[in-house]
Amino acid sequence: MFTLSNIGPNPGAKKEKKRVGRGIGSGLGKTAGRGHKGQKARSGGAKPVWFEGGQTPLYRRIPKRGFKNPFSKAYDIVNLYQIDAKFSEGETVSPETLKARGLIKGKLEGKLIKILAKGNLTKPLVFKGIDAFSKKAKEIIEKAGGRIE
Repeated sequence: MFTLSNIGPNPGAKKEKKRVGRGIGSGLGKTAGRGHKGQKARSGGAKPVWFEGGQTPLYRRIPKRGFKNPFSKAYDIVNLYQIDAKFSEGETVSPETLKARGLIKGKLEGKLIKILAKGNLTKPLVFKGIDAFSKKAKEIIEKAGGRIE
């Protein structure tokens, strides 16, 4: 009969801890299952998985190339033809409006925006809060009657 008084784990579900180095009769005495001598027989003898037996490791044999500039700036680029298609005359072009019109993807925090001169601008627009412009883009904006603030 199955009751709370005789409930227990399934047979073989619980293992007893292996007690090594407890005399010859235990079967794990003397060398405690580590064999004789050698690096792995000693305490602290475990080596990391990338250890290659003292041979120069792979990560040191392969030549190092390149450099990542920690001060580089990555701009999100928007071209004038895109702005011309999405904005009407006299509107303000800002990071928020660019995101709202789908010209910038993702979060705005920490993003730098640059306007490039690909295409043409046919209407005067006001540019606010944009981080950078190419020289040619500035010329085209001012020629169209727009201004940069």
